Amino acid sequence: MHPAPLSAPLPARRSVLRGSLAASAALALPAAGLGAAPALALSGRPRAGWGVQTGDVTTDSALVWVRADRPARMVVETSATESFRRTKRWYGPLLGSGSDFTGTTALRGLPAGEQIHYRVLLADPDDPRRTGEPVEGSFRTASDRRRDGVRFVWSGDLAGQGWGINPEIGGYRIYEAMGRLDPDFFLCSGDNVYADGPITGSVTLPDGRIWRNVTTEEKSKVAETLAEFRGNFRYNLLDANLRAFNARVPSIVQWDDHEVTNNWYPGEILGDARYTEKRVDVLAAWARQAFSEYFPISTLRHPGGRVHRVQHHGPLLDVFVLDMRTYRNANSADDQTRDPQGILGAGQLAWLKRELSRSRAVWKVIASDMPLGLVVPDTGDGKPHIEAVAQGDPGAPLGRELQIAELLRHIKHRRITGTVWLTADVHYTSAQHYQPSRAAFGDFEPFWEFVSGPLNAGAFPANALDGTFGPERVFLKAPTVANVSPAEGYQFFGEVDIDGGSGELTVRLREQDGTVLFAKTLQPGRVGQ
Repeated sequence: MHPAPLSAPLPARRSVLRGSLAASAALALPAAGLGAAPALALSGRPRAGWGVQTGDVTTDSALVWVRADRPARMVVETSATESFRRTKRWYGPLLGSGSDFTGTTALRGLPAGEQIHYRVLLADPDDPRRTGEPVEGSFRTASDRRRDGVRFVWSGDLAGQGWGINPEIGGYRIYEAMGRLDPDFFLCSGDNVYADGPITGSVTLPDGRIWRNVTTEEKSKVAETLAEFRGNFRYNLLDANLRAFNARVPSIVQWDDHEVTNNWYPGEILGDARYTEKRVDVLAAWARQAFSEYFPISTLRHPGGRVHRVQHHGPLLDVFVLDMRTYRNANSADDQTRDPQGILGAGQLAWLKRELSRSRAVWKVIASDMPLGLVVPDTGDGKPHIEAVAQGDPGAPLGRELQIAELLRHIKHRRITGTVWLTADVHYTSAQHYQPSRAAFGDFEPFWEFVSGPLNAGAFPANALDGTFGPERVFLKAPTVANVSPAEGYQFFGEVDIDGGSGELTVRLREQDGTVLFAKTLQPGRVGQ
């Protein structure tokens, strides 16, 4: 697509760790100045200055992530209490240069619906008794009881268009606002990094003010090597807000284009003069390795792993994480009348239809890294190509729309209820309702698509709607000019709250500070809402 650190405990919903944010801050990286980020000293014991994070949490399992500053053995201790009076120890991998000193440890057999307190120890490989200062965190496992409800937040697009970590405005402040909601997890809808977006020390704003970025060597150019892709992921972890949030809120992460380069597709040869490596497949391989090293994702832990997956979060919710990059066809005018590959690939489409049919959750959130009915162009080569699904022709499905039509038809004829689409990508927030009576293709049940973002990137005007699936834009907040800086606002996230009693799902679109802009409540099991 186009383009104040946490200091107090978050409010509790069930059993919540008090004081862990202060502990996280105490173990954080040294405060970065307005220029280059500090280097980590290698004297003493192993250190986990990049924080900890958890991912792909279920009712009885979770993945814990850490990065060391040198070779170290990862050890995780868990407890039911923050005092760690009784602990269980989990031995993780040896962290070395082959994984950029990152590692993930799987925790299994956890109690459902409970707060898990954990701490990560890094042990000297030659002397296991020598360990660094533990880094603490906590998370809630998914509940197996419907009455507990589910709350999560989502957004995407971090450090885009040259807008990086600005200490003068408090860094990535949006993570503080999301953390205050005490969500069960965070769904990142892609563009976790901008590997194609260098960060300079300062940017002059239209009114003459100066935006100042933290900078690093790896962020000074487009990423072309494994080391440079890894450096893009490390860059965001320099932000104290993000590290504190990671220590408290599990993630479900997907990728989009900027983890590699803008609007990429398999087999593409770049015409961008900034790149000496023109083969996108080479760049994507390096990016995929760095992505798998810096996020705890279960399906990427083995060779041949994949980004798309379904995350079961108890009886109320299944999250279907899509990958609209790895299997797509080339960007084109997208007006072909037959398109078996589409944007998902035939294999992923078959998987999605199968898993949706199997799901017994009340709500099925389809986490899409690109919107369905918004026209997202790709003009990088000067031609009017299409980057997402909708191609601007409001008539019968063409190109990638054919695959989406097949999916929507499947959902209707299999009587699959409770589907809601969430995405980011376009750098504004909106709500679209899709209705067959307004559509050129009518063989589907009505559904909602909610858009929210960016987390910290340039904001852009609204995209045009394509009438093929009958979208109506019910809510929109977007700037009228392109690449508005985070200093001007227009940074957004969304919240989903599923009530354990009624089963109602409420979506709230929020501004960077948490202010609610729009809310919509959907009823469980109801068709045509």
